[in-house]
Amino acid sequence: MGVRFGMKFAFDQPTMTTRIRRRSTAVGLQQTTLLSTPEQGSAAAPDVLAHLSESSRKAVLDLARRREYAAGDLLFSQGDLHNGIHLIERGLVRSFYVSEDGRELTLGFWTAGHYVGAPQMFGGGRHAWASAATAPTSCLWLPGRPLRELASQRVDLALTLIDALVHKAQCYCALLQLLATQSMRVRLARLLTMLAARQDGADVNLSHSELARMIGSTRQWVSLTLARFEAEGFIAKQADGSVKVLAPERLATLR
Repeated sequence: MGVRFGMKFAFDQPTMTTRIRRRSTAVGLQQTTLLSTPEQGSAAAPDVLAHLSESSRKAVLDLARRREYAAGDLLFSQGDLHNGIHLIERGLVRSFYVSEDGRELTLGFWTAGHYVGAPQMFGGGRHAWASAATAPTSCLWLPGRPLRELASQRVDLALTLIDALVHKAQCYCALLQLLATQSMRVRLARLLTMLAARQDGADVNLSHSELARMIGSTRQWVSLTLARFEAEGFIAKQADGSVKVLAPERLATLR
């Protein structure tokens, strides 16, 4: 996971420690965060604008409407009609699913260069989950039908959108496999292992509640299991309330 928390857990080369602060937001994440294993994770998702020719980039920007969101604002709700995609310029967006009994499952965090609003990027159908800003966020909203017409005229845009959609599909498949086949303990261990794979060692601002939402558990269970992991020597709690991962390799082998 993209935290760099993702809805990849897409990571660079591993380091030995990662700090996880108990905060309600995930400001400062550098990549998408998804609950996929390193071997399952795909390469970094394509930055749509960066992969376009100058003329195609200008055409997309001419089509786009810039939208600003404060932390907590919804980009779209579960059940809303699909009518386009939000291309993230800056900030952080969380995608999540809400069950009929009100439980939330965080599907991932998306950063600049990614888009949210798939899979019906050209419109039609309804959103199967919601996306909300978790930090001040700026997006380029691209309406579905005009985007489809533009993509039919510009091959580089069409291929970049497909590459980004394939990346999302890989991430969600890995998430589904993990949630369907692994215990809660293994899910949390895998999540911590992915966090420990950060290259720069920067703080990851995820609360126990958000960790729980990433693995489909509860805050109380996560807190208790972190205490057990500390007793087993996998992690160490810090004075500032953060958690340092001491043995990511051992966590990765838990079954």
